[in-house]
Amino acid sequence: MATTALRKRKFNANEISSGTNAVINTVFWIYSALCVIPLLIVIAVSLSDEKTVAVGGYKLWPDQFSLGAYKFLLDDWKPIVDSYGVSIFVTVVGTIVALSIMTLYAYPISRRDFKHRSIFSFIVFFTILFNSGLVPFYLTYKQGLHLQNTMLVLMLPMFVQGFFVILIRTFFSGSIPPALIESAKIDGAGELRTFIQIVLPLSLPVLASVGLLCTLNYWNDWFLSLLFINQDGPMSIQFRMYKTLLDIAYLSSNSQAYSAIMQANPNFQMPSETARMAMAVVGIGPIIFIYPFFQRYFIQGLTVGAVKG
Repeated sequence: MATTALRKRKFNANEISSGTNAVINTVFWIYSALCVIPLLIVIAVSLSDEKTVAVGGYKLWPDQFSLGAYKFLLDDWKPIVDSYGVSIFVTVVGTIVALSIMTLYAYPISRRDFKHRSIFSFIVFFTILFNSGLVPFYLTYKQGLHLQNTMLVLMLPMFVQGFFVILIRTFFSGSIPPALIESAKIDGAGELRTFIQIVLPLSLPVLASVGLLCTLNYWNDWFLSLLFINQDGPMSIQFRMYKTLLDIAYLSSNSQAYSAIMQANPNFQMPSETARMAMAVVGIGPIIFIYPFFQRYFIQGLTVGAVKG
């Protein structure tokens, strides 16, 4: 009887004991806390008084609540609002256009009946391994395309990214059955109709994942503004915060400039550490609210798209 019972009991490689499950949950809780606690510290310091932070250091809760850092940043609020508008426009339009172009590129090279799929796939791989270098990149956009001080120059360089194209192509190859496309052709659907009405609805996980990554790239980018945008040009919020950080560092290290400001405005108070944290909060705020809308598709899209096709 015992031997029969043992034979009936099959080993399941995915089965874990309750003790192991508790350990895994504990590890993930600790890891989650390590991710969340720094964010809470940043918010707490940004809402603290500068002198309190200098004396007591970083804490999870402000010892003395103060909005001085935000008042300092938003004292001249119009440039901040303008930069927010630039970043929102660039992020929304750039993500939509980039996702459209990369999807239209990835779909043909995922089809085995496309004659030149190897050539176009090689082009994508080549751009992942090699780039033109900073100087040709700068000269192309400034002198060749004359895009300096335009919003287009903040979007165009990231319209096509090789890694994302490969990710979408792999998803198409592994998750869209060729028989489904053949059935659509038999029913009279053309390539465009098949792509829009059949392929895209089945590809929401990878589209949401790549869309979120594109959104993060556009929102966090400050380097393109540094290269191509002058003082009066459309400046992103990240580059605006970067310039503010440089101004704070300059005033902190230059006593003469700081004394001149104090003589002109005796009530002037310049936060340093709290202002840095407030800039971080201003920069990451919109992304925190956007992420939950993509979360349901994010893991599925990356795991399926990461399987080698």
